[in-house]
Amino acid sequence: MDETVAEYIRRTVLKMPRDEIKTMLQKWGFLSEAQLQTLNFHQVKDNISKEVVQLCEENSADIKQAALLDIIYNHIYHNKRMWSVYQMEKKGEELEYFDLTDFKKKFKRRLRSTLKNVTITFREYEDNAIWIRVAWGTPHRNPNQYKPTYVVYHSQTPYVFISASVLKSNLPLLCQALIVASNYHEIREMELRSHSLNSLKDIVFKRYSQNFQTYCPKPLQEKNVEPENVDLRIVQENRSEKERIHRMNQEAFGDGPQPILEFAHYRLETMFKSDPKMDVLDKKEPFRCLVKFSSPHLLESLKSLAPAGMADVPLSPLLTCIPQKARNYFRIKEKKSLFPEGFVSP
Repeated sequence: MDETVAEYIRRTVLKMPRDEIKTMLQKWGFLSEAQLQTLNFHQVKDNISKEVVQLCEENSADIKQAALLDIIYNHIYHNKRMWSVYQMEKKGEELEYFDLTDFKKKFKRRLRSTLKNVTITFREYEDNAIWIRVAWGTPHRNPNQYKPTYVVYHSQTPYVFISASVLKSNLPLLCQALIVASNYHEIREMELRSHSLNSLKDIVFKRYSQNFQTYCPKPLQEKNVEPENVDLRIVQENRSEKERIHRMNQEAFGDGPQPILEFAHYRLETMFKSDPKMDVLDKKEPFRCLVKFSSPHLLESLKSLAPAGMADVPLSPLLTCIPQKARNYFRIKEKKSLFPEGFVSP
């Protein structure tokens, strides 16, 4: 077994939590059950990794097997990476039968026609998700296995999820291989990114709970009896306000859990205007600024603002439209029409 393969397998095992190493090796399926029984999973991880490498040497593991183990780890810990969403388009609406073997063949052929030194590995999962791992090289260097690109493609859908580690010089090659292999004609980035791959899928596949219809909740029940000296008109007003906030929050966010997004970027481009006689502004260049909202769970944070008394309802559509528009990067220019036409793609 090649030394670089052995070292890559060892480092992959070291990344795994010790109590999950056996499970991941079983999913890998490269080592026999008898070989797994010889491993002591209660010792330090460094010793476990060395024993795994020794067993892999007995089985003559190659880079393909090492790459499959890497995919298994990243499939389980996909939230450790930043993912970008791409949407493909085709001419016409006809549905075509998806042939996985043909997809793999076309993808490899297209990518290797322009770049010889590249490692391409596939693994299929039960939800029709095809994981693709691409390790990039150069005409004079072998592929760098420690900086691969991960692609997740759901067959029969136009959506592709790509880990943000891909180099700009390699991205056009990857996109071209995807549209050729899947029989599409165009591909574009959707300006939607997150560490939560499942949440991105929920947004583009419309699996999140968000409605825009009037919601009429039942009157809130007060747990404590109001004191006799409290003006009942004030109590009723407070109750009505809580119900109003709750109703409008439901209309904006729905009643289910929100997809996990960590940030939203708003890039503003506007022009300052002043009296020509004052000559305050000499330049005609637009004023630009970037506003960032960030949180471990941005949409849930926004949803909690009004009930906590930290914001009025309804919240700005600039914030509540994120899942509906399937994007968290916006460019806002001079207002020429009503929302949402004011949004302009970068």
